[in-house]
Amino acid sequence: MRRLSGKAMAAILLPLLTGACATAGPDVANPLAGFSTVSQRTAGVTGKRAVWAQSSDEARALAGQVQALVRNKTVGPDTAVQVALLNNKGLQAAYADIGLAAADVWQETMLVNPRVSVGMTGIGGITQTVEAAVVSNILALATRERRVAIADARFRQAQLRAAEETLRLAADTRRAWIEAAAAWERVAYLNQAQAAADAASELAKKLGETGAFTKTGQAREHVFYAELAGQTAEARMEARTAKERLTRLMGLWGADLDYQVPNALPALPKRPAAKRAIEAEALRNRVDLDIARLDLEALALSYGLTEATRMVTDLELLTGIEVEREEEEDGAKETSLAGNLEVEFVIPIFDSGKARMRKAELAYMRSANVLAESAINIRSEARSAYDAYRSSWDIARHYRNNVVPLRTTIEEESVLTYSGMITNTFELLADTRAKISSIMLSLDAKRRFWLADVDLGAAIHGGGEGASPDDGGTEMAAAEGGGGH
Repeated sequence: MRRLSGKAMAAILLPLLTGACATAGPDVANPLAGFSTVSQRTAGVTGKRAVWAQSSDEARALAGQVQALVRNKTVGPDTAVQVALLNNKGLQAAYADIGLAAADVWQETMLVNPRVSVGMTGIGGITQTVEAAVVSNILALATRERRVAIADARFRQAQLRAAEETLRLAADTRRAWIEAAAAWERVAYLNQAQAAADAASELAKKLGETGAFTKTGQAREHVFYAELAGQTAEARMEARTAKERLTRLMGLWGADLDYQVPNALPALPKRPAAKRAIEAEALRNRVDLDIARLDLEALALSYGLTEATRMVTDLELLTGIEVEREEEEDGAKETSLAGNLEVEFVIPIFDSGKARMRKAELAYMRSANVLAESAINIRSEARSAYDAYRSSWDIARHYRNNVVPLRTTIEEESVLTYSGMITNTFELLADTRAKISSIMLSLDAKRRFWLADVDLGAAIHGGGEGASPDDGGTEMAAAEGGGGH
């Protein structure tokens, strides 16, 4: 039997060897591929670190860090954000999309596996023929570089989407902390007002027993106390609900629920942050705008791939050998060897690829218009967010510096005139109610300012509803200590 020549062996093994040589680079093969982009993009905005747990041991280590931060502690906004970034399971699930996109890039760097076929004819007869063939997809090899570039663009998109989700969670957590602290601040003030109303109600009851106070006056004092009790109970319920939402965002349960939030929001900053070029800053930093740019880039690459495969959608090269053994009349055996080479492709008789080209063009134009619209909307959102931030600061300062001091002065004067029998009970109660209402409006104005502060970060950095800016970090850090619920 004749041995196969070197050229014949190469014809069979070359496609196999070239397919085996394609391996993924170290970046996409790394389980943490692309996560450094997420951590770097978000750390500068949130001031906190994000971690992608890859094993049960890492998850247990993170759980220990979370326990040290929250168990039997009063949690401030910065701590709440850090706990959420370490412990929120939904965020960990979102990070898996980075790994999936990295695996797609890895897959595209590999050549399509060749198909090997071996056949034999004439078994038991005079002539025996053995055929071996290796089929390689030439079109896949020709478009490999472009397909890898498309997958890489999608990979970078996945990184930015993970960063966007991280920023969204950080902003939502900070908002939830603001709502919880503001709710407990309302409860704290209503408790003080209720204590004063309780004392007044008890005094009215004793004066009524001596005949020095009318039944109408007593009823007014009693109903005022009763209404405050109802408002306090409602505020306490809202505070518990707000804290529970914060708990969900931080991913806490079991023994970790034993934490508190402060009884008050931080004071207003001395002056609001100045943002003279808010539109340009937003266009530079918005994550969702970068995602839209990458989408346009990926579609442009896809458009080129569609054009490259417009006429020929499947092109295969078949290489192989045919070994034929024939037995002669005298018993001698003769072996012959022949090489095979076939090219298989689709003839574009009916489908010329024009429809696919049209779809690619429309998809690209749609993505381009979406990107342009996003840029316009981001400019508007940035202007609106800063206007709300600046106006909220002015309104909160107005209540703090003007309305509440005037209501306090009116109530104090009413108490003096009431003691001198100049003001009646109804006028005193009206002034007290007005003061309580003004203080509640002042507390709500302060709450809306801090929420606007978070929304301003959203307009600048993106992340869905936005991420926490650095401007309020120093002021809000003061709330890390103190009592709470």
